[in-house]
Amino acid sequence: MKDYTDAELAELLDKDIFHMISEAADSLGLECYVVGGYVRDIFLEKPSDDIDCVVVAPNGMPSPGIAVAKSLKKRLGKKASLSVFKNFGTAQVKVYGRDINESASSLRERAGEEAVEESSIEIEFVGARKESYQRDSRKPIVEDGTLEDDQNRRDFTINAMAICLNKSRFGELVDPFGGVDDLYDGIIRTPLDPDITFSDDPLRMLRCIRFATRFNFLIEDETFEALERNAERIKIISGERIAEELNKILMTKHPSRGFVDLQRSGLLAIIFPELSQMDMVETKNGRAHKNNFYHTLEVLENLISQTTNTQPAPTGTNETSVGSPAPSLRERAGGEAPLWLRWAAVLHDIGKPKSKRWDPVQGWTFHAHNIIGAKMIPGIFRRMKLPMDAKMKFVQKMVELHMRPIAIADDIVTDSAVRRMVNDAGDDIDALMALCEADITSKNQQRKQKFLDNYQLVRQKIEDLKEKDFKRLLQPVIDGNEIMEMYNLKPSREVGILKQYLKDAVLDNKVENEREPLLALLNEKAKELGLVK
Repeated sequence: MKDYTDAELAELLDKDIFHMISEAADSLGLECYVVGGYVRDIFLEKPSDDIDCVVVAPNGMPSPGIAVAKSLKKRLGKKASLSVFKNFGTAQVKVYGRDINESASSLRERAGEEAVEESSIEIEFVGARKESYQRDSRKPIVEDGTLEDDQNRRDFTINAMAICLNKSRFGELVDPFGGVDDLYDGIIRTPLDPDITFSDDPLRMLRCIRFATRFNFLIEDETFEALERNAERIKIISGERIAEELNKILMTKHPSRGFVDLQRSGLLAIIFPELSQMDMVETKNGRAHKNNFYHTLEVLENLISQTTNTQPAPTGTNETSVGSPAPSLRERAGGEAPLWLRWAAVLHDIGKPKSKRWDPVQGWTFHAHNIIGAKMIPGIFRRMKLPMDAKMKFVQKMVELHMRPIAIADDIVTDSAVRRMVNDAGDDIDALMALCEADITSKNQQRKQKFLDNYQLVRQKIEDLKEKDFKRLLQPVIDGNEIMEMYNLKPSREVGILKQYLKDAVLDNKVENEREPLLALLNEKAKELGLVK
């Protein structure tokens, strides 16, 4: 965070594209300001190419944003494109082939060249406006307004700052709600009454938590209380918009902070009740199970820390997160934990509430929670408007298999068990191992170390199988078509039994995956089934 004078802001905006916007606005006699995220990110010292401009027309000129956009496009020539959205009074200018720091003379020299989409800057233009809302919709009634009106309608003070681009006031900051101070203090709050802000557009409640999570800011008390009071209003927001915000929270550095705020505010119980219901601990005969909500968040943080070398964020428990000496997922998979693996971490224990049972000897049990959880995934994805394609199938596979490496590491690490796991996980074996390693949250140091040591054995056996081209080795050389031909069968239960018998023999290393020994086994099994005499 760094504070700037107007003169320093003018120096920071001393870039070609801003001077050309300034010229375009001045030529039409219109006020023009860069607003929103670009201004916020200047003070946060974060690079940004997301430029939004508000244009004020004191003479009541219709669609002033479109007018400035057209004027800018004319100055840029062929190296820019213009998109106009008349119904919304907005326009976008896309400048091709250069970054935001290109000089003014260079832009003008290249104005006659054809557009090249090697890189681009996008500038959004909109006229200053004021908004009013109806109770059952987040779509506002829009009217032309002043800069003050436009800043009043912004979601948070840190997004309500504006910097003038007109030549006479170039670099002047307009910050009526103390957005700079809130950035300095690390606070999220609304410009006006938060109850009105959130009731008018309930999506802002999720954005509030997302910004607090992204920037590691605190939500101001009055603003958070308004989240609690207005949580039910989130029901008018479409599943697609909610999913988009959840995905953005998940891809922050420490998403667990966001899920804790969602739970505290009451929003999570509405948009993701299955996860919210895990936030409880039941005690019987003096024995309690862990809080599976906070355990889930700890697993999520562990997974992310494996790929970024950052410390997991505290999630409200006293359990200590465990690092691993094994190669990180970044090293194994070539990047940070992707979105759908993070979703798998969030959902890996989602079946526990349904599977929870009390056993007088064992205490609380969660038998088959992975199978129950995997069956829940399609319904959750469908309701939350998440993709029902291979991404969902990946998450479902991770949830179903996430107990397998733990079970192997908790016992003697046999070739047969590893072969079966590799066969079932396929190309997702590295992701599965990363998820399961993140799932080690036990406070029993001896047990924890045993898991970590055995995980190294599991990984080594996986690598050995890869070196032997396990995909080829684990598929019997005699397939179902040949079995049907040999025994004059049609697709049937018997064919499935014979195929599985051969597959089990290969996985358990009973015979070499070669034709002659497999034929011998096959004939023995066929005789048992009465297929041959």
